[in-house]
Amino acid sequence: MAKPFDSFVLLAEMRTGSNFLEANLNAVPGITCYGEVFNPHFIGKLKQDSLFDITLPEREKDPIALLRRMRERTEGLSGFRYFHDHDQRVLPEVLADPRCAKIILTRNPVESYVSWKIAKATNQWKLTDAKRLRTAKAFFDAAEFEAHLDQLQSFQRLLMHGLQTSGQTGFYIDYDDINDTDVLNGLATFLGAPAALQAPDETLKKQNPEEISDKVENPEAMAAALARLDRFNLARTPNFEPRRAPAIPSFQAAGGALYMPLRGGPEAAVADWLASLGPVQAEFNQKSLRQWMRAHPRHRSFTVLRHPLERAHYGFCAMILPAKLPHIREALIKSYKIALPKPGEAMDTASHRAAFLDFLQFLKLNVSGQTGLRVDPHFASQTAILQGFAQFQGPDIVLREESLPMGLGFIAAELGLECPPLTLIPDLATTLLAEIYDQTLEDAARDAYARDYLGYGFGPWRQRREA
Repeated sequence: MAKPFDSFVLLAEMRTGSNFLEANLNAVPGITCYGEVFNPHFIGKLKQDSLFDITLPEREKDPIALLRRMRERTEGLSGFRYFHDHDQRVLPEVLADPRCAKIILTRNPVESYVSWKIAKATNQWKLTDAKRLRTAKAFFDAAEFEAHLDQLQSFQRLLMHGLQTSGQTGFYIDYDDINDTDVLNGLATFLGAPAALQAPDETLKKQNPEEISDKVENPEAMAAALARLDRFNLARTPNFEPRRAPAIPSFQAAGGALYMPLRGGPEAAVADWLASLGPVQAEFNQKSLRQWMRAHPRHRSFTVLRHPLERAHYGFCAMILPAKLPHIREALIKSYKIALPKPGEAMDTASHRAAFLDFLQFLKLNVSGQTGLRVDPHFASQTAILQGFAQFQGPDIVLREESLPMGLGFIAAELGLECPPLTLIPDLATTLLAEIYDQTLEDAARDAYARDYLGYGFGPWRQRREA
């Protein structure tokens, strides 16, 4: 029967019990774990700078060569421990390989943080003889712990996403499970090795078996800091909006400035300003955009945010009422019962406000992926569009419409150019929005674009306009 894996990686962090788990893996016939093979400062273990005749400088040049040689020269299953700060070139290689088993070791983050602080204070990172135990109390630093927690969670999300997108599964094991012989033998079975352990390895000793509150100098401060944490992520703004492509064909460039438009923003005015810098190049693809960047090494890229309510209203007036998006318009009328006039017909102010409010309520569903209609770029959140840009390259500068002349002046100065005047184009949609604006519309826009309001600090539209 074929073995399920050719190799394995133990994905962990400092002070999660990875030394202990490695010792138990090495006690299983046919399994060899070589330690922190891709630690930036050593190979495998402290003060070791070569493995399989590959030195530290050689590994830096080509880490995958060491990975291949380790597998080739190991009889049975070879593996190593990998932490978030190890060589970043290795993780994509092993995550994408279904023949490389993933063992994911976790520990209560408060315990791992306190253990790390004690190990730093005593300079004792593992213990084989209890008589040599060094003791100290940790000082709980709330900001430092939150950074530690954020790093742990980011790494775990990265691992989970890598497994999900490649259709793989990992063997999850907690720090407390390493003492469970049945769990260890289950891990051996997962790896395709015989379940041969009679008891956990006894070489390593637990360093600090006391309760956490007894291991810190300031347990009251620790308790207060932990109480402030949003353990269940209740404050998170849900995001079910489809991811977007970089939208490179919409980019425009002139005079070393690269404009990355947000649909529904002041595109015409900015495009006219850009044309004042020189001949405009457009209709890029990734290849031609890179060529332009190489030809303009001092280039500056930018985009322009518009208030979410004003942007939604502009899109409603420019794209929905004149039927420039007929499939969406038809669905709004048939499926969402929004009273829209025939293209070209006038609406009174009250009817316009009612239809726009219904449209905002539709956008809340559309943006969150709760409709069968695609999210048009004019109505996608600005957050999602910027994240789409970042798949290729995020903009150098994110400007805001209300301070656009100042922002464009800064870009021109960065490029060493005289800033041409910005010609503001009268917008009837903005004038009409001022007539119908009220708190109900503002609240509906905030519901639809919660991430934009939160992430970019947008306040009420009326206050922004009057500022």
